[in-house]
Amino acid sequence: MNTEHAIAGVPMRWVGPVRISGNVATTETPVPLATYESPLWPSVGRGAKVSMLCEHGITATLVDERMTRSVLVEATDAATALAAARTVDDSLQELRKVVRTCSRFAELIAVRHEINANLLFLRFEFTTGDASGHNMATLASDALLAHLLQTVPGISYGSISGNYCTDKKATAINGILGRGKNVVTELLVPRAVVTDVLHTTAAKIARLNVHKNMLGTLLAGGIRSANAHFANMLLGFYLATGQDAANIVEGSQGVVMAEDRDGDLYFACTLPNLIVGTVGNGKGLPFVETNLARLGCREQAPPGHNARRLAVIAAATVLCGELSLLAAQTNPGELMRAHMSLERTPTTAKAGVRS
Repeated sequence: MNTEHAIAGVPMRWVGPVRISGNVATTETPVPLATYESPLWPSVGRGAKVSMLCEHGITATLVDERMTRSVLVEATDAATALAAARTVDDSLQELRKVVRTCSRFAELIAVRHEINANLLFLRFEFTTGDASGHNMATLASDALLAHLLQTVPGISYGSISGNYCTDKKATAINGILGRGKNVVTELLVPRAVVTDVLHTTAAKIARLNVHKNMLGTLLAGGIRSANAHFANMLLGFYLATGQDAANIVEGSQGVVMAEDRDGDLYFACTLPNLIVGTVGNGKGLPFVETNLARLGCREQAPPGHNARRLAVIAAATVLCGELSLLAAQTNPGELMRAHMSLERTPTTAKAGVRS
């Protein structure tokens, strides 16, 4: 068996800068995107240019943050499961002490439950400092589960993960309750910028957002989502910053709002499941360290600050790409012309390796 370690090289470019303000960071920063889809760089770059032409740029508001892990226990019957759930609800302070024995940074902030027949699903919710928190939450949940099995009568072990978390799956519960960082990004684009840079109108973008993102996704059976391609920007950003790329499954859930305000365009993206961290597995790679430092996410700061900064930059990057694509799709043929010119020329592949 060949166990040689290697790095899979994905072309990466810095685009921008992007102008960001809000309750976490006020900054102008370029952003790294690692992708094989070369048109993504100029597309996000166009959105970034728009942000620089708006007075406050993209306003990014961190609404909430929590990492979750659900455990499954089996009870003798539904009544016993309900009694166990009530015991758990009444023991929150005690459970918080259990968590502190196994982690310096994890804090238990809430417990939610669901009962199905004699099965009790417990969804533990934590803050996890600068880590995305997968392993930290699982370690804490393991300790909590052991404690509950010893102290709550009538229950037995089911699983350390009951799929009620929900990890790397698109679900309604994550869209409703959030997992990771919940960030709202907003941009008010003057009419002249919409015309000159995006080559469209606010009315066209607002109309397309309703017809495509909202109605189209509804008809397709989408889950808590109404967007064009959040996943594209998230994957590029995640790969460039050492994140667990599989988290784009829930991360790509989110909703776009677009309004015509007397010719100006109000454009907003809500991302309830941004799972990012600045410490942990994947962050020790040299290129990741370089990228995080350039993004200002290697500062000496209270736990959680660097991860929050990274989250709002990621969310702003998503808005840039979403805005640019929707603008392009209001014009017949523009999207395909861009792909043909950028992906079918010999120089594209060479240009893609630049950072």
